[in-house]
Amino acid sequence: MEQHRTPPERHGPRRGSPPTPLPPQARRRPGEERRPAPGTARPAPAMRPAPVRRLPNPRLTGLGGGLFAGAAMFLLGCLDQWLFGASLTVYGVLFLPVCVLTALWVRAGDLLTAPVVAPIAFAVGLVPVADSSGGMGGRMMGLVTALATQAGWLYGGTLLAGAIVLGRRVRLVRHRAVRRRPD
Repeated sequence: MEQHRTPPERHGPRRGSPPTPLPPQARRRPGEERRPAPGTARPAPAMRPAPVRRLPNPRLTGLGGGLFAGAAMFLLGCLDQWLFGASLTVYGVLFLPVCVLTALWVRAGDLLTAPVVAPIAFAVGLVPVADSSGGMGGRMMGLVTALATQAGWLYGGTLLAGAIVLGRRVRLVRHRAVRRRPD
C-alpha cells in the first residue's frame, strides 16, 4: 500500500509569487525624514545620554597576553635604562602594573596563562636593564644576578597576577552557576 506524505508547512510568500505591497509608512527612502500626519504636533527628539568614557577593556588571548607583557616589560626596561640608569627597583615597581593589566585583560578561556607569562616577561625586560659588561658571558651573568636579586618583585608580580586570575575565575564560575540555575 502506498503512503502519501504531506509537505511541511511553509511560512512566507512562495517563490515566484508577487510580493505583498508595503504600507505607506514603510515606503520611505533611507535617510528620508518621517513626516507627521497633518494637524498633529511633531514629537520632541529623543534625548540620548552622553557617551561615557570607560577604560579600555581588551580581551587578549594567551599568546597575546604573553606578547603584551613581554613587549611592555622590554619597553619599560629600555625606558628604565635610559631615564634611571638601569635601576632594578624601578624596574620591579613597573613590573607590578604590567602583571595586573595582563591578568585583567586576558580573556576568560586563557586565564591561567597570565601567571605563567609574568616571569617570562620579567626576564625579557631584564635584558636591557641587567649589567652587560664583559660580552655575552657578562650579559648572561648580569641577567642571572638580576633575576636572583630581584626575585621578590618577580614573585610578588606573579602572585598578584595569580590572585587576580583566581578572583576572576571564581567570579566566572559563580556567574555560570547562577545562569544555569532554574528559577
